[in-house]
Amino acid sequence: MKLNDREWCVFLIGDLFSVKRPPARNKDNYEVGDIPFVASGSVNNGVMKCCKPLEDEKLDEAGCITVSPVDGSAFYQPYPFLGRGGAGSSVLMLYADNMNLYSGQFIAKMISNTCACKYTYGHMGNKDGIKRERIMLPIDENNNPDYQFMEDYVKELMARKREQYLDYCKEQLKIFGGGYSLIPLADKHWKSFFIGEIFDYFVPGKSKGLNHLTEDVVSGKSYIGATNRNNGVLSFVQEDKKLIQKGNAIGFIKNGNGSAGYAIYKYESFISTSDVIFAYANWLNKYIGLFIITCSDMSQEKYSHGYKWTKERLLKSGIMLPVNEYGIPDYEYMEKYSKNLLCEKIQMYIKYIENK
Repeated sequence: MKLNDREWCVFLIGDLFSVKRPPARNKDNYEVGDIPFVASGSVNNGVMKCCKPLEDEKLDEAGCITVSPVDGSAFYQPYPFLGRGGAGSSVLMLYADNMNLYSGQFIAKMISNTCACKYTYGHMGNKDGIKRERIMLPIDENNNPDYQFMEDYVKELMARKREQYLDYCKEQLKIFGGGYSLIPLADKHWKSFFIGEIFDYFVPGKSKGLNHLTEDVVSGKSYIGATNRNNGVLSFVQEDKKLIQKGNAIGFIKNGNGSAGYAIYKYESFISTSDVIFAYANWLNKYIGLFIITCSDMSQEKYSHGYKWTKERLLKSGIMLPVNEYGIPDYEYMEKYSKNLLCEKIQMYIKYIENK
């Protein structure tokens, strides 16, 4: 199926959808649970965290498209959720009776194409304004939106992606190996170390900020910001040799509201804000790195925007690690444990996809 084989027409969002806003909510007021909390984010389907609803709280209905008034990103929500509301940046919810999972994803992309270039913090979208926004959609013989074509197109696209992902997962299983016989974490001997004593050297990020660089989402370098979401990647930017830092490093986020104290692992070379300090060691690889950052994140809660993870504090920060019979970090165990866990997860993904 091809998009350019169809006739297209312009529609007002207000003619296709009823527009709602969620009640006042803040994700910080919720305990961790199973219900997605959808806010003005451009990744992860807008989901900021999964929460436990308050007593007798009514969830926002599934089957709608949420739109961020901050950046115009739009996502179809297939499950009941908690939408962020109560302020200018609260999400907009678009409902229509003739939309399903597949046509909803198609239309969400068309809405993003329209709104992403218009909505910013300085010019946010709103409930009345979005009704006047125009989107292009394929039409049927009666000049109405062709929901069946949109559904079939997305189904075909998802089937191709599913096969590509299955092939990728099976290749990853060959790389990881896995199947190592290891004693459980609880039975392993652990010891506390200073972060400063286990790494060879530390290098802060070199960039003054994303606004000083040119974005290049096609072939650019990953730009690391002060966030633990999306493995720290805020965007992709054109290469600047003076700012590029080599990969195979653990980044410790020293600043950032909500992310200070977290750690990320970067395999590839990158460009980073100075709000992240990167640690290097000759024993480090991807699998050990994933184990280390998980251990490091256990003590994240003591850091915040008001109590930053400075280099001095970082070097003296403690981290609990499994050790071998000589009392030194058991990097071989960490690597094998991570490989086992990754293999288990990938096998779960394969089973889930094959049963869909």
